[in-house]
Amino acid sequence: MATGSDRLAGAGLVALSSIIFVYYTVWVILLPFIDGDHVIHIFFLPREYAVLLPLVAALVLLLLIGIFVTFITWKSRSPKKKSQ
Repeated sequence: MATGSDRLAGAGLVALSSIIFVYYTVWVILLPFIDGDHVIHIFFLPREYAVLLPLVAALVLLLLIGIFVTFITWKSRSPKKKSQ
């Protein structure tokens, strides 16, 4: 069973993910159809970052996965110490 702190952490992660999803969806899908001089544009980064930020996040994720796989592979190939 999940404890109260586990449920709170899970709810926090779901809430954070939902906020990021809504922000990015509004930024990428709705903002191009709103006039450039509208006040809502001050709450969003320039459009170039809509492509660059996910690209950088994906590259960092691939790098971390590669480092993890390399570490696990390297560790499993190291010779085991024989006990006498």
